[in-house]
Amino acid sequence: MTTKKKPKVYITRKLPDAVETRMRELFEAELNIDDTPRTTAELVAAVQYADVLVPTVTDRIDAALIEQAGPQMKLITSFSNGVDHIDVAAAARRGITVTNTPNVLTEDTADMTMALILALPRRLAEGARILTDKPGEWAGWSPTWMLGRRLFGKRIGIVGMGRIGTAVARRAKAFGLSIHYHNRKRVSPATEDELEATYWDSLDQMLARVDFVSVNCPSTPATYHLVSARRLALLQPTSYVINTARGDIIDEAALIKILREGKIAGAGLDVFENEPAVNPKLIKLANEGKVVLLPHMSSATIEGRIEMGDKVIINIRAFMDGHRPPNRVLPDR
Repeated sequence: MTTKKKPKVYITRKLPDAVETRMRELFEAELNIDDTPRTTAELVAAVQYADVLVPTVTDRIDAALIEQAGPQMKLITSFSNGVDHIDVAAAARRGITVTNTPNVLTEDTADMTMALILALPRRLAEGARILTDKPGEWAGWSPTWMLGRRLFGKRIGIVGMGRIGTAVARRAKAFGLSIHYHNRKRVSPATEDELEATYWDSLDQMLARVDFVSVNCPSTPATYHLVSARRLALLQPTSYVINTARGDIIDEAALIKILREGKIAGAGLDVFENEPAVNPKLIKLANEGKVVLLPHMSSATIEGRIEMGDKVIINIRAFMDGHRPPNRVLPDR
């Protein structure tokens, strides 16, 4: 009896133990136990002998890397929802299939978006720091101290009404926010009715009229600096900007400038234009209570990461069994 050869699977980062254990059971999997980011040289070496590459959003899988892949490399199955770190067209030219892990992180990301929407006007980060950074200095309750702003009755403008944007809208509506959105196309009438949502085909017009802007669209060439300096200038002085999508959708330098000038009320950012580097000016603004910064953790739940791993495994097994992977990404996406 001939035993079927297990595919060589190269995993670029540390994954949850349950996922790695299953990977080792099913495949000839090379793990990254200490979670040190792989270098370009290591990635080049890997694609020259592995059958499957499992990268994450921190790995740049560009055309130059793909061109150096060996003939055995036929599948890149990313442990991520987005694929902006992969040159999908270059992979297709080499006959390499690309997959991702969609529809897993919707609720987790929407939860964290709502957390930032709550944290900004109610000054949660500032209040917490007062107790931890200056113990003993709190003089007690005061009727005029640490005043924030009420959420109820305000307007939120959602940029990108996909799965995550819609999940954010449902949460925001439950907090009494009025839902406005801009998208490439309108959502279904049933969804609009459920959310009592107002559609704006002009992003400029929407931005000028809302109290909160939540960025929830994917990062593509078309959305690079979509929230530009010109568009940031349209916001009201009492507006807040929240970004849990990708850092390059907002012109970060322009956002810093408008925050320093006090022309908007604040920002909540879980992603950054040059991450993992965070602009020191943003950190200074955070210390001044003008922004809330998180280290790209909106999707960081145990349940979400395990579900992502399950999707990676399903994609590999389907491909190796000669079937179309359920989460295949096409170049024209």
